[in-house]
Amino acid sequence: MAIQWYPGHMHKAQKEIKKILPKIDVIIEVIDARIPYSSANPVIAGLTLNKGLVTPMIKVINKTDLADPMTTKLWLEYLETQQNVRALPITSQHPQQVKKIIGLCRQLAAHRLKKDRPIRALIAGIPNVGKSTIINTLSDRKIAKVGNEPAVTKTQQRIELPNDIILFDTPGFLWPKIENEDSSYRLAITGAIKDTALEYDDIAYYAIDYLKESYPDALMNTFKLDAIAEETMDIIEAIGKKRGCLMSGGRVNLATVSTVIIKAIRSSSLGPLSFETPEMIEAELK
Repeated sequence: MAIQWYPGHMHKAQKEIKKILPKIDVIIEVIDARIPYSSANPVIAGLTLNKGLVTPMIKVINKTDLADPMTTKLWLEYLETQQNVRALPITSQHPQQVKKIIGLCRQLAAHRLKKDRPIRALIAGIPNVGKSTIINTLSDRKIAKVGNEPAVTKTQQRIELPNDIILFDTPGFLWPKIENEDSSYRLAITGAIKDTALEYDDIAYYAIDYLKESYPDALMNTFKLDAIAEETMDIIEAIGKKRGCLMSGGRVNLATVSTVIIKAIRSSSLGPLSFETPEMIEAELK
């Protein structure tokens, strides 16, 4: 299942990034700590390669409070091995962590400061990764609109930050077609794609199928299950019965229980979860 969800303003954002990229000193890409690979936009890397640029990049691993800390540590080590990449794990709930982005920009573009010129930084990220909250924290004022729905920011903004940094903000955008089927589901689970893009029962099935192997205790404790069944659908039906998602005749309402499952994951009711590891991604890429 390759998801295609590419509103017009996302196409416009890609064109705007392509236009200003040669003038940018540092790229700041905000990614989701729960899905660091799936939430990284290959279009940004592709544009850089196409222009033959060697622009340093800061990978801001946001929402670490929602992710498995051990897995986040693995991702930090993995990303730091990539050329011209610095990784910074943060949660936007702690402004002091967010402000570290400014220090990294000054390190990576010190040549601009020596010439008494402001650092030109581009901040990008797919929908719903928390980019707007980070911008507001960096600027010490409310500039970017914040919302739980993906694709809130629609136009590019030029923002002057303290410490001689000019920040170019772009709308959160996906790429035209998400080829990796697993990435499609992971993006849907975390809310990066509008809920109308695919069915909740498909997302819930994928999520439970993964969680029963990776976080069985979290499943049992959250939904008060007596045991973890071998079959994924049996687990979903057990959750439905526990939460009263029943139709006439005592049958489980699949649409209702799927909504319950997805909302529980997104609200962190199951605790900190990560839906991919570097090892998993390496295997999928092969």
